[in-house]
Amino acid sequence: MIYTALRIALFLGSFAIVFGIWAAVTGDVPVFWAVLIAFVVSGVGSYYLLERQREAFARRVDARAHRAAEKLDEMRSKEDTD
Repeated sequence: MIYTALRIALFLGSFAIVFGIWAAVTGDVPVFWAVLIAFVVSGVGSYYLLERQREAFARRVDARAHRAAEKLDEMRSKEDTD
C-alpha cells in the first residue's frame, strides 16, 4: 500500500510540474503529452527515490510466497501419508 501510494503521489507531482512548466512556457498544454512525460519522469524517479520501499515490498512478497510454498508442501505430505 505504501509503495503504491508513493508511486501515485510521485506521478501526480510529476504531472503537476510538467503541466505547470508547459503551461508557463506555451500557454497551451496537450494533456496526453503531459501525462506521458509525467509517467516517464515518475517511473525514472521511482526507480531511484523509492528503492527502499520497493525492496521492503519485495521482501514481504517473498516471505508470503515461502509461507505458501511451505503450506503446500505440508499439505502434499499429509496427502501422501493418507
